[in-house]
Amino acid sequence: MVAGVKFYFMQETTAFIHSIPVDPLTGAISVPIYQTSTFVQEAPGVNKGYDYARTGNPTRATLEDLIAQLEEGSTGVAFGSGLAAIDAVLKLLSSGDHVVAVDDIYGGAYRLFEQVYKKFDINVTYVDTTEAENIFHAITPKTKLIWIETPTNPTLKISDIEAIAKIANASHCLLCVDNTFASPALQKPLSLGADIVVHSATKYLGGHSDLIAGLVVTKDEELGAKIKFLQNASGAILSPFDSWLVIRGLETLHLRIKQHCVGAASVATFLEQHPAVDRVYYPGLPTHRNHEIAKRQALGFGGIVSFTLKDDTEEAAIQFAKSTRFFKLAESLGGIKSLLSHPATMTHKTIPFGKRRAAGITDSLIRLSIGLEDPKDLVNDVKQALDGLEQRTKADVANTVYQN
Repeated sequence: MVAGVKFYFMQETTAFIHSIPVDPLTGAISVPIYQTSTFVQEAPGVNKGYDYARTGNPTRATLEDLIAQLEEGSTGVAFGSGLAAIDAVLKLLSSGDHVVAVDDIYGGAYRLFEQVYKKFDINVTYVDTTEAENIFHAITPKTKLIWIETPTNPTLKISDIEAIAKIANASHCLLCVDNTFASPALQKPLSLGADIVVHSATKYLGGHSDLIAGLVVTKDEELGAKIKFLQNASGAILSPFDSWLVIRGLETLHLRIKQHCVGAASVATFLEQHPAVDRVYYPGLPTHRNHEIAKRQALGFGGIVSFTLKDDTEEAAIQFAKSTRFFKLAESLGGIKSLLSHPATMTHKTIPFGKRRAAGITDSLIRLSIGLEDPKDLVNDVKQALDGLEQRTKADVANTVYQN
């Protein structure tokens, strides 16, 4: 059974909602969308804080201030995608630098590391970051960045942010935490010692599967200024309208995350008991290897559940994916509608087979993004799809016996 989930949201939710500014010109309670490319200046170099929309936009600036507040950081920076946000952090490095990264890494980040930055002589060592000593042993004199996801995508490994931050600090490395799966509603890596947080705001922060966005938050103002410079120099900015969409999503983040967690706990508990399921990955289960760390550093366990089938084949996973009614087969996660992904052929197909298997991404691994539907309906949907697998297996066995 899933352990109790702590939700200390009320005070933070209230404070956050009332920190979203009312428009001083009109009194509009919704943040205005400043859909403009440029700003009229009173004289050369004399303006009202904005000159060109790539450099700064009031709607985007509001979002950047809000995410910095939520993550308890100094500086927020908004990008056109999660990968653009990751790219900006990597641009802090120089040729010859070394990165220690989590082995169970998002496929897009792996592609960026290996197919883009490797040719600039920035090399990455991948380790199981659930054991902090693995990071310590992988660090070299050239290591400048430690990169972790916690929970990871898709096997939901949990890394001890505070312990890893101490290693990073002692080794004079930056620690960057991809906080996409937890969101600041559940986990605040900067308060645990991390230097940088990144988000695919496409997921829980936007929350409605209707935008692509990325965010970076830094603890240190000087580091934040460097990311801001890179945002302006590279130009991978978030549009005013998409900035507004993320702000709108943030307004309901805490309430949505609570329901995501409740639904995920119900589905994970059911999956553990079904005979067609081999293994369930969910940090809220006491059987999860890093359950105690998750309890200590987060307020809840998130809305993602992954599992493998006893019939560990791609065919079985695909049949399950095609049999669900409420879980829609699609890339991405974190929206109000439940989604299902087969990482081996979708989100993580760019990772070589051997590395994929070593990270636990087997042919039958399925990742569920729990939406806001009634948990009973989601459990029943998973049940009917798994029962269909069981019936197929029994029919195959009977047919084999008959033929023999």
